[in-house]
Amino acid sequence: MPKSKNRKKAVYTPPPKAKEVKVSPRWLAPLMVTCWILGVAWISTWYVWTDAPLLGTLQEWNLAIGFGFIILGVILSTRWR
Repeated sequence: MPKSKNRKKAVYTPPPKAKEVKVSPRWLAPLMVTCWILGVAWISTWYVWTDAPLLGTLQEWNLAIGFGFIILGVILSTRWR
């Protein structure tokens, strides 16, 4: 019986690695942490000092402003490398 032909498999070559590493800007991390701290400080100040000149007039909008800063910090954290 004739011998079948041997099939030669191609040698595995891994895909080329990316040469350029993405780096986040230097201002991103400080801004991200500042937004988190500012949001928590805004909400906690409103709860502790309800008759503050600016915070007292905004009433329940203080929660939206504080959580807005916190959410902005979370959005910035998705861009951090």
